[in-house]
Amino acid sequence: MVEQLKFSGVGFVIGILSGLLGVGGGIFLVPILVTYFEVTQHVAQATSMAVIVPTALVSSAVYGFHGNIDVSLALNLVIGSILGASLGARIMKKIPAFRLKQLFGAMLIVVGFRMVLG
Repeated sequence: MVEQLKFSGVGFVIGILSGLLGVGGGIFLVPILVTYFEVTQHVAQATSMAVIVPTALVSSAVYGFHGNIDVSLALNLVIGSILGASLGARIMKKIPAFRLKQLFGAMLIVVGFRMVLG
């Protein structure tokens, strides 16, 4: 029960950050699951993807209500994202957890630098 409350609390904070920053939450959720809950990198990434769907739907509804969504742009991105996600999930299964963790960390560093220097 305590563990479930911890997960719900983490989900609550990540939901706030996702809605606030316009991200899916994986950049927060994956490191937290791996570091603090000792979930494997593969399971953390896959679980993060499952959490993103409802989080993104709720955030999108609120953003849409405020007129902040470019529907045409979103639809084009969805088409590419669906195809890319399918390929990425298949590739992930072939990458060892340690290497996957390194790739995830490198991606966070590169994106972080670009956002800060940007």
